[in-house]
Amino acid sequence: MSTQATHLGFLLLPEYSMIAFTSGIEPLRMANRLSGKHLYDWSVITADGEPIKSSSGLTILADKSLDNALPLDMLFVCGGVNVQNHADKSTLFWLKKLEKTQIAMGAICTGTYLLAKAGLLDNHRCTIHWENMASMREEFPNIIVSSELFEIDKNRYTCAGGVATLDLMLNIIKKQHGAELAASISEEFILERIRNQHDRQRIPLKQFLGTGQPKLIEAVTLMESNIEEPMSLDELAYHVGLSRRQLERLFQKYLQCVPTRYYLELRLKRARELLLQTSKSIVDVAFACGFVSAPHFSKCYRDMFGIAPRDERRIRQQGEIINKPEVKSAAS
Repeated sequence: MSTQATHLGFLLLPEYSMIAFTSGIEPLRMANRLSGKHLYDWSVITADGEPIKSSSGLTILADKSLDNALPLDMLFVCGGVNVQNHADKSTLFWLKKLEKTQIAMGAICTGTYLLAKAGLLDNHRCTIHWENMASMREEFPNIIVSSELFEIDKNRYTCAGGVATLDLMLNIIKKQHGAELAASISEEFILERIRNQHDRQRIPLKQFLGTGQPKLIEAVTLMESNIEEPMSLDELAYHVGLSRRQLERLFQKYLQCVPTRYYLELRLKRARELLLQTSKSIVDVAFACGFVSAPHFSKCYRDMFGIAPRDERRIRQQGEIINKPEVKSAAS
């Protein structure tokens, strides 16, 4: 593990999201405090080095301007509302030059838009707040915009914003300094768990798609209403008045997956809610979410969330760390 402090820069755009920005800094502060080591430094950057006002009206003092922001190990562009109005040419030019330094670059909330506008997300997966997904996909059709809470693709780190910034930072800290420190920070912040890259934003589908795809919204509504006894793809297509191939094309075009995969993820998300919020047995959870056997359910669950359902429930109940080896009893 690195012994030198990692220096992160937070480039604040006008009308940036205060909660997204502070959720990026606080885990770093807590990492230093709990470890008793100087693991992280950070700088607040504005285009001209002057104080900048957030979308809530609160003003933050800057440490640096674009002219003296370097050196940095990582840079995060922090956006908020009206981000298209703040993509000025000088900032975009600076970001493009920064790419040549090979430092890791990321974005928080709508800061993703600026990285995309600067051409820094070409050939990378990224994410952005769900309210901006449709416009991002329309303006940048060659960029893969996912609905994940955050995306880490090579040296690009993007995040949906809000408190999801905490999850991104905790995952970075976990990778750099271990799971135990990340879990301790999570406990300090009264977080129920550290969400990972497989967690998705809860996006209202009508907001996500607009009003132009009523058949697709109807199909998803049917899926959500039939979790315990899943409908077949032919049944779904029949009830919404489409052919199977037409329905598959709609899912692929607007949700970037096949209907069966989307349905499976819906069922697994419901299973996770039952697993963590009720005392139902794993077998009962499996049956309640349309799985014919517990082993099949466990395999699908592990494939999606990276952990077996039994282990996730145990960790939730006992507050254990995911990577900590299980202590075997003498009898075993």
